[in-house]
Amino acid sequence: MRSARPFVVLEATAILSGTANGITMVAFPWLVLQTTGDARATATIAAVTALPLLASMLFAGAVVDVLGRRAVAITSDVLSMLSVLLVPVLAATVGLGFGLLLLVAALGAVFDPAGLTARETMLPAASRSAGLSLERANGVHETSYSVAFLVGPGIGGVLIGVVGSTATFWATSVAFAMSAALMAVTRMPASARPARSERPHGMWRSTRVGLAFLWEDRVLRAVAILTALLVGVWLPVEGVVLPVLFNALDQPERLGFLVTAMSAGGVIGALGYTWLGPRLRRRPAFVVALVGCAIPVLAMAFLPPYPVMLVLGVLTGVFFGAVNPITNLAMQNRTPEALRGRVVGVMGSAAYAAGPLGYLVAGPLVEAWGAQAVFVLFTALLLVVSVATAFLPALRGLDDPAVPGSAALPFPDRLAAERHELARPAA
Repeated sequence: MRSARPFVVLEATAILSGTANGITMVAFPWLVLQTTGDARATATIAAVTALPLLASMLFAGAVVDVLGRRAVAITSDVLSMLSVLLVPVLAATVGLGFGLLLLVAALGAVFDPAGLTARETMLPAASRSAGLSLERANGVHETSYSVAFLVGPGIGGVLIGVVGSTATFWATSVAFAMSAALMAVTRMPASARPARSERPHGMWRSTRVGLAFLWEDRVLRAVAILTALLVGVWLPVEGVVLPVLFNALDQPERLGFLVTAMSAGGVIGALGYTWLGPRLRRRPAFVVALVGCAIPVLAMAFLPPYPVMLVLGVLTGVFFGAVNPITNLAMQNRTPEALRGRVVGVMGSAAYAAGPLGYLVAGPLVEAWGAQAVFVLFTALLLVVSVATAFLPALRGLDDPAVPGSAALPFPDRLAAERHELARPAA
């Protein structure tokens, strides 16, 4: 029997946890800058915490495939809630210095990837339960995250101005708690812990299987490398350059609303792909989307008047709205069901692997050259990488049909198994 509830709950938890992370995206760099007054400290914390984030993302898929998707999603949100609660608790007791800020950031980085991976792996079954095609389901899923990052940074910027950066983390903890509670009271198809005979053996061995599969698939390998390059260029802009620019002006609201403008464009773009995706060839759409989002952000680096920056932010988001749905479709079409958690985790870790290098380069460059010069340099690199995608032969495989045993098989092929799964009592 079809039911839309699992899909609706999955998207609601994506919005709630994404909103929590969106608030943190603005609040944490601001808190570090207020505490240390040093852009290099902000970049150093971001770079160092990217290492546990990378390790967590690398092994998150194996954890999901061993322990079950729903259980991991709930646990991840609960642990993320506890980690962000440390900010106001420590500030009110022992105070927040550089070392404690580093510890809190590292804890938050460890817990989030498992929840993200678990939700991604539950998406195909939840979409079939709702009777949605994968193209439309991926568009809606990315719309949910775009809505979260539309709302979250705006809330974060306003709360910093009203209650201060430390107290802002109470709102983050509430959002994580609501996400965990929703998932805990909902039965999700194909999300329980696998039978013992079907579980991968050993975290490292299981992760190596996912790594080997990803490397041997030329399309997924190309997408993973490309994503790592893009993340390595963009994350320092969002996590260091923009906070430094707006901190110098003492305008947290403007930082929050600029990130919100990009997310608003992302909502429009993802919704557009939800409607147009089934009619488009994926490779041309992927290339156009990447180039289309890089051009406005490069123009933004020349610091036009703030209203123009907001318009450019929206345009960037509109084009980027198609990128993640197409990447997700590539994983779903080319990955066997039993490996999906590990492949999602490995691809995510490939993206985050470039983050530490980008942060470590950005911090000293901002100190030496100034934030705007680094903004121009990094966004120009972003455009170069985006244009290069038009010349990658491997990306032609984005339009290949789904492989046997993948999550993209038609609904009737898995109906009986998922009916059985929905009939089980909630774990």
